[in-house]
Amino acid sequence: MSVDSPSHPQDNEDVFANPEKHEELIDEMKVQAALITNNSPYAEVRAVVDNHDDPSLPVSTIRAWVMGIFFACCISFVNSFFDVRLPSIYVISTVPQLLAYPLGKLLERVLPDIGFTVLGVRHSLNPGPFNKKEHMLITIMSNVAKSTPYTNYIVWIQVLPQYFDQPWAISVGYQTLIALSTNFIGYGLAGLCRRFLVYPAYCVWPSSLVTIALNSAFHDASTEEATVLGPLRSVWKMTRLKYFVWAFGLMFVYFWLPNYIFAALSFFSWMAWIAPNNANLANVTGSSGGLGFNPLPTLDWNILTYNIDPLMVPFFSTFNSFLGAFVSGLLILAFYYTNTFNTAYLPINSNRPFDHFGKRYNVSAIIDARGIFDGAKYAAYSPPFLSAGNVVVYLFFFATYSATVTYGILYHRHEIMLGFRDVGRSVRQWWSRLRNVGGNADDSVASADADDADANVLDVHNRLMRAYREVPEWWYLICLAIAVGVGMAGIAAWPTQTTPLVVLYGIALCLLFVVPIGIIAAMTGVQVTLNVLAEFIGGVWVEGNAIAMCFFKSYGYVTCAHALSFSADLKLAHYLKIAPRFAFWAQMVPTLISTFISIAVLQYQVTIDDICTPDAPFRFTCPGPNTFFTAAVFWGTVGPRKIWGVGGQYTITLLGFPFGVLLVAVFYLLSRRWPKNAMIRNAHPVVMMNGALSWAPYNLIYIWPAVPVAAFSWLYLKKRFLGLWSKYNFVTSAAFSCAVAISGIVIFFALQISDIELNWWGNSVVGEGCDGSGGCVLKVLPEGEYFGARIGEFH
Repeated sequence: MSVDSPSHPQDNEDVFANPEKHEELIDEMKVQAALITNNSPYAEVRAVVDNHDDPSLPVSTIRAWVMGIFFACCISFVNSFFDVRLPSIYVISTVPQLLAYPLGKLLERVLPDIGFTVLGVRHSLNPGPFNKKEHMLITIMSNVAKSTPYTNYIVWIQVLPQYFDQPWAISVGYQTLIALSTNFIGYGLAGLCRRFLVYPAYCVWPSSLVTIALNSAFHDASTEEATVLGPLRSVWKMTRLKYFVWAFGLMFVYFWLPNYIFAALSFFSWMAWIAPNNANLANVTGSSGGLGFNPLPTLDWNILTYNIDPLMVPFFSTFNSFLGAFVSGLLILAFYYTNTFNTAYLPINSNRPFDHFGKRYNVSAIIDARGIFDGAKYAAYSPPFLSAGNVVVYLFFFATYSATVTYGILYHRHEIMLGFRDVGRSVRQWWSRLRNVGGNADDSVASADADDADANVLDVHNRLMRAYREVPEWWYLICLAIAVGVGMAGIAAWPTQTTPLVVLYGIALCLLFVVPIGIIAAMTGVQVTLNVLAEFIGGVWVEGNAIAMCFFKSYGYVTCAHALSFSADLKLAHYLKIAPRFAFWAQMVPTLISTFISIAVLQYQVTIDDICTPDAPFRFTCPGPNTFFTAAVFWGTVGPRKIWGVGGQYTITLLGFPFGVLLVAVFYLLSRRWPKNAMIRNAHPVVMMNGALSWAPYNLIYIWPAVPVAAFSWLYLKKRFLGLWSKYNFVTSAAFSCAVAISGIVIFFALQISDIELNWWGNSVVGEGCDGSGGCVLKVLPEGEYFGARIGEFH
């Protein structure tokens, strides 16, 4: 049974009416019932997750908390400090996970076994061998600290004079309140969504499997003496830890080639190099400014896995994403070469807005001194225009949102209703306890009602987790209430020109989408983001006010994104059998600390001379804040009504909303008509449309190379050499990701920070020709002419 199996045998009444006609299906159901009773029904979960538990292992130890806080501080500082660099340095949680093992073993050897007892529980500096549960708790702490507060981008564009020049936004109090609000608001909803996104067996969270595989590579090495067979009759005896070290070392060395020595290996645009000044060749095949229709476009693992890790997620997810990107790429070519929306006058695949002269849009020409939209200036200048790639991206963003809700209703209504029934059961239990305060009810023990829950929910991992006290719902509700309160206070107490109710808007938008988006992410590894939808709604609501729109965007996007990220961490704790209350505090404390670290870094960086300008030191040119500022003016200042409203130049792209509903409905009807057809069963319309978002400024080179790697792993190795695949597949992904991150950091601090570069053809060719410059367009305007509506006709 695959993770993506959309059929529900319980829906087929004929199975029960005529069981003799469905013996094969019934046998398969028996096998699945046996698996779900004793282990996970999914091979990828069985490959790395134990179906037993040792509750006696120490978890929330002093050394685990010290290391967890230390790595959380380090990863928060590095990611915050280099967030405004071009290119940024971003450390993922696998790096501290890698470093925590040798440090944990060192502390195991040198620390004495001394401690203290609190409430009958002894806490020792050295409670015994450093174990996998401690290691995973440290990883969870690091993971929640890796992201900078999303509201930092708002502060950047408020404080600096080249943006909105609002010096009051430098206030530490203001930054603290809005950062804490956006960082913690997702926790409340993640806790409330546990029944939908954490407990069910079908919520695999593929990204979690890589983390667990790395954890197992360190702690289960002594039990891996058994040999496995590989291709060409090879026999593999190597332990996962030793394999990890070899894979890490090889990728660490290799990454120096595409990242520093031979950059052309990253953007291997060999087809465009044949005729560097051929605009058509560059537009279609180019790796930098083109669409990347190239059979061999890159030899860089970092680019190959940028959109999707082919070893981490199921093959169907990778292929569906590629299929969506490929078809939408053809649509981009159709728009561009027919000059639809005047796209032929612009670069084919840019993410920047342009004016009707084909130049980059000058947002300062349409705002007043307060940063508010000025209609007279706008009428005298130009409306903003999008490249062909960006038009298609927005079209499929609209389609993806409607498709996600439709998919959740049609394909997973049964699972969603199970979750709602579980929520209702909890409410009834809570109400019963209020009415019987003196009773013996214990909210920390699993309810007896859970014994009657659906078998698809109570798999072996849920049964094992019932040995631990659960986190009450009211803990998460208190967290949610505090986050809402401090967010409203921060917005209301300073002159943001924004209603505090924007915080509730973010919660409402998240409640609508978090379950369907979460189920898709948990089953496929592909996550749909709400940033464009949040911008669209916010821009309509507060048209002309860019800062207000930024708050709508932040709360609308971050609330759901964090809820899903925290749910994935809870699944990690679930798989490793870490007590839920330990996991709760392992998320809360590092998030609080990392928030203050990010604010402190921001307070320092805004004082750096020429920060966020072309003359900025250390390459701190702020690509993120620049893009955020452009979006703020585009969606907030100009507003979506002028772009997508009646008479707007891109109104027709709103057809994406009904298209998303229609596409999902068609695939659903096909699956009902031909439930055994493998092609239909493995087609995922939402993942396809999410793949169609892989443009502007990215292109096909960021997803196509992942397809053959995924096919080799999931279709060849897994089917023919399951033992080899189970032992090494996820370890390979973890080793390569760690190597790329650490190699990139070493290269930066050893060479690039001192501007030590290698100047030769292999590095310079990337920026040459039409592909490198991105300036070759299909149509060129005569001097002084412009395209689109005439001045005075577009106000």
